[in-house]
Amino acid sequence: MNKEEKLKALTPMQYHVTQEHGTEPPFQNEYDSHFEEGLYVDIVSGEPLFHSKDKFNAGCGWPSFSKPVEGASIQENFDTSFGMRRTEVRSGEADSHLGHVFPDGPQPTGLRYCINSAALKFIPKDKLQEEGYGEYLKYFE
Repeated sequence: MNKEEKLKALTPMQYHVTQEHGTEPPFQNEYDSHFEEGLYVDIVSGEPLFHSKDKFNAGCGWPSFSKPVEGASIQENFDTSFGMRRTEVRSGEADSHLGHVFPDGPQPTGLRYCINSAALKFIPKDKLQEEGYGEYLKYFE
């Protein structure tokens, strides 16, 4: 499936977040309080972005991670929308808007990647191999 077909398959919220720089409502999204072991990938490209070992409850209403998965091609851009000074986070392969990164996360990184659930697809640990992400099983050994 090419990118155009994948974009057509997105829900209105997924499209709004990833393609229109949108934000889903806090505390009313799929992965905010989801802590199952597994991998979070870009909803458009399937590119691996974060794994559950680096997910934490920041209390902000969106999934939060202390760092991207090793090798993720996350892009960071300065964002002044809504009168704020923030760092936007985008996926490298699909150029999907994911959310923002803030310098108020846990150590050792001190970062909080505040990511919209609508930009993510979760692959449970026991499905990684069959979904083509077997190389990421090493994070759960």
